[in-house]
Amino acid sequence: MAKTFVGPQLRQLRRERKQTQAEMAKALGISPGYVNLLENNQRSLSVRLLMALADVYQVDWRSIVRDEASNLLAELRNAIRDPMFSGGVPDLQELRAAIDHAPRLVEHFLNLYGIHRTTIERIMRQGAGSMPEGLLATSGEAVIHDFFRDHSNYFHRLEIAAEKLREAEPCETDDIYTVLKARLSNAHGIRVRRRAAEEMTQALRVYDREERVIHLSEALDHCNQVFQLAHVLCLVELQNLLDDLTADSGITKGTSLARCHIELANYFAAAFVMPYKPFLRIAESTTYDIDRISARFAVSFEQACHRLTTLQRPGAQGVPFFFLRVDKAGNVTKRFNSTSFHLAEYGGACPVWNIHMAFRTPGVILPQFVELPDGDRFFTISRTADRPAVNFETQDHRLAVALGCEFQYANKLGYAASYNLNDQLMFSRIGINCHLCPRQACSQRAHQPVFMELPLDTTRRGNTRYES
Repeated sequence: MAKTFVGPQLRQLRRERKQTQAEMAKALGISPGYVNLLENNQRSLSVRLLMALADVYQVDWRSIVRDEASNLLAELRNAIRDPMFSGGVPDLQELRAAIDHAPRLVEHFLNLYGIHRTTIERIMRQGAGSMPEGLLATSGEAVIHDFFRDHSNYFHRLEIAAEKLREAEPCETDDIYTVLKARLSNAHGIRVRRRAAEEMTQALRVYDREERVIHLSEALDHCNQVFQLAHVLCLVELQNLLDDLTADSGITKGTSLARCHIELANYFAAAFVMPYKPFLRIAESTTYDIDRISARFAVSFEQACHRLTTLQRPGAQGVPFFFLRVDKAGNVTKRFNSTSFHLAEYGGACPVWNIHMAFRTPGVILPQFVELPDGDRFFTISRTADRPAVNFETQDHRLAVALGCEFQYANKLGYAASYNLNDQLMFSRIGINCHLCPRQACSQRAHQPVFMELPLDTTRRGNTRYES
């Protein structure tokens, strides 16, 4: 017979039987080294060994020698030519290696690509044959979010700059506002003026560069006034550092670059008001009690939550958190992520997640253990956060914030202390959002998933009208 190479099939057969190469070798009467050579297509399969495989593992010898690699290679080559895969395209040798050594990965990739193509076709049909403008374009918001995520939401140079400025102007927490005003005035000739809310109906803070004046609305409470002064100090004193940090980001101009600098200045402001080492020390000693942290540093609940996502200094890491903020309509208005959690990347629209229940109990922290469809588990806390009220018409501008971590870190948080962490029934089964969630029999489903059909039976009525 012609030389027959069956590396992927042999490896798959062994893994299905949960055997090591040594165990398979013993069953076939050959050496473990020979099994390794066979699996890596460095030896061809003999007729005697083919029969031994069929006898020992009770499989049809034709299924072992069937060559499916050619069809798989053609599918893979077709998929990889899609314009969405920009940059260097793998050559034939790389594609064959992927099929030989990771056939399941190739299979899953092709399935995912098929789902992608089906979804795009559905969107195009809904758009009357044309792709809605900008649908596939990467938004400036997404680029900035990716920039922060790629840095694990930690910027060491900004942290060091904030620490040096605090050391140069040592003060108690109550005196930070005065210290900031003095530094802006003495080092940069910038004055600070508080203005009536009626005079600043469209802004909470305006920095007039020509007049060298920072106008602060009286609608801002004390902690937000401090934060805004620290923010402006960063823009005035550390502009070169902001330019350096974004130089290799791919964010080069326009509103995206300005927005990125604003977010970095916000980062600096938080680092200045809540210095890294003392903040981490208080966070750990209070088992991440956010109210106590807020009181210690005279910051808002939301500011403390945001700062907790930045504790990723090498050798001095805190619990890796993600942070979300939503409005009453469920729109995500802010998100930060020091992890790779896709709940933080795309989530926020699942009604089972109690971030949306927080609006019913303003100011009350709601703990929850949640599980995603892929089995990932998290511990989250949610609470409302009030925005500055400028006048009667702007009252009740309330948002909800959520802070979450992987379940493995829940034992470090005091909010989880009263729960039995071994209880498998305490997890709420949530999803990213209904359009992407594959869960069946969910009583809160509001939309049909875009990439799958839920089962329907005319003789039954399920929890929702989307399935039975």
